[in-house]
Amino acid sequence: MSQEGSIFDMAYKGKFTAVKNLIEENKKLITETDSSGRMLIHWAALGGHNDLVKHLLSAGSPVDPQDDTNMTPLILASSAGRDKVVNTLIAEGANVNAQTTEGHSALQYAASKNWQNICVKLVENSADINISDKRGATPLHRAASKGNIEVLKFLLAQEGLKIDQQDMYGNTALHLACEEDRQQEAKLLVTHGANFELTNKERKTPLDLASDSLSRQLTKMREPSE
Repeated sequence: MSQEGSIFDMAYKGKFTAVKNLIEENKKLITETDSSGRMLIHWAALGGHNDLVKHLLSAGSPVDPQDDTNMTPLILASSAGRDKVVNTLIAEGANVNAQTTEGHSALQYAASKNWQNICVKLVENSADINISDKRGATPLHRAASKGNIEVLKFLLAQEGLKIDQQDMYGNTALHLACEEDRQQEAKLLVTHGANFELTNKERKTPLDLASDSLSRQLTKMREPSE
């Protein structure tokens, strides 16, 4: 968190006039970083203060600075559900496929936290729907495991989605949905053609991870109709 009472704290809390006056006195504050490598625009974006983000950009702030974990303002805003800030940063040319040191992207965070509008905005602006983090997890993995059904529906409707992409443990989105007993999500994945037979590194299929109830439902779905 930003230091209490500092200009970074002011940016996070959206104290527009105070921040504006301070940077007018000292322009170098625009690109100064705190102990975590974050600039004012990181904190304004995380706090959801679109007016301040716009002002900082107009005053010369970079749009895509990285903190000490490679977090950009867009990744922070997407994670926090700050729709207006996301729109502004994208309009100003922010990299929608930037990734943290762990490989997490704006779309992964938005999919994980169920920010559907942000997912739509990112994908409309060329976010990679199959982007994976260092553990091989994609936005689809995130949405399926968390039970974010509307985000899952949106991702499944996208051309080029790799529905059976496996993470470093060999798990597909269907594996994770079954493991977490996300019944609606698992059935939706199957309806869209997710593979029942793929095994993870423990040689388990999605059905091996499913509850008895879910396993019966999914098995019935794949039985040919008479």
